[in-house]
Amino acid sequence: MAITVVRFNLVDPDATPETLSARYRAALEMATYADDRGIATLQTEEHHGAANGWLPSPFVFAGSVFGATRRIAVTVSAIIGPLYDPLRLAEDIAVLDLISGGRLVTVAGIGYRPEEYEQHGVEWSRRGRLQDEVLETLLQAWTGEPFTYRGRTVRVTPRPYTRPHPLLLVGGSSHAAARRAARLGLPFFPSAHLPELEAYYHARRAEYGTEGWTMMPAAETPLLHVAEDPDRAWAVYGRHFLHEARTYSSWQSKDIRSAVRSAAATVRELRAEGVYRILTPEQCVAYAESRGESGSLVLHPLCGGMPLDEGWRSLHLLCERVLPRLESLKGLKGLKV
Repeated sequence: MAITVVRFNLVDPDATPETLSARYRAALEMATYADDRGIATLQTEEHHGAANGWLPSPFVFAGSVFGATRRIAVTVSAIIGPLYDPLRLAEDIAVLDLISGGRLVTVAGIGYRPEEYEQHGVEWSRRGRLQDEVLETLLQAWTGEPFTYRGRTVRVTPRPYTRPHPLLLVGGSSHAAARRAARLGLPFFPSAHLPELEAYYHARRAEYGTEGWTMMPAAETPLLHVAEDPDRAWAVYGRHFLHEARTYSSWQSKDIRSAVRSAAATVRELRAEGVYRILTPEQCVAYAESRGESGSLVLHPLCGGMPLDEGWRSLHLLCERVLPRLESLKGLKGLKV
């Protein structure tokens, strides 16, 4: 059965503090509901200073999810590594790893918005060197042993739950990111379906003599919404998908490659493009079957400020009408004839 993912970035361009608080609480309730029904992963991300409230604190959100759930993993995809104090980041991830029993997955990128660096007082031109320092420090810190950091001896405690360390991937779409992952022996998470970059990563890894693997997005990785009537849903809620798509696209230069980047300027164009898709439960089952065991279903129930009741309808349809059908089909395929 395809891997099931629920994505939250808590965007809402029309939010007040009161409505945004309700959105955050609803996301945690949805996480609990998804956990109870066997959804594998919750995915979240990080951006700063966005007018629409794009989530800036993914680890705080992840900790809240872990406190409300028992099984679901949380993938932070991705943090902007150079904006963090390396020692404090090592401590925070270690504590989250202990709280969750190893359910945290961190993808470390360097970002693509100079204004985020400016807001945090970090030099954009130093981002590559800072990312190297962050990753190297994390790997040393999680051993629990003393090491030299910026000319002084330090020790980070407590040690994480996961051995040898919490799952940490290097994200990006550049040769520099792939080289960095290969040199450090870390898994590589390309930001889009980039087979040539995957090959480059493995070639560099062979040169360095390190272990590693890639978490490659599929050629198609649409963000999904489930509805009984897709035509009506596009007509009523299409503006929410378009808002997020336009915001995300406006942040990225032509050199940035992303699995969910859209070029659409209208709802009609967005629907035709296929980056965001609204499917009936039956269409969702068919889509999951077409992806096979290695595919994924990424539900985005609160996309772009989606009303909470509509987000809940989408999640309920996935869990009550799609997942049981996929389990049934999986069981039938396993029968000996």
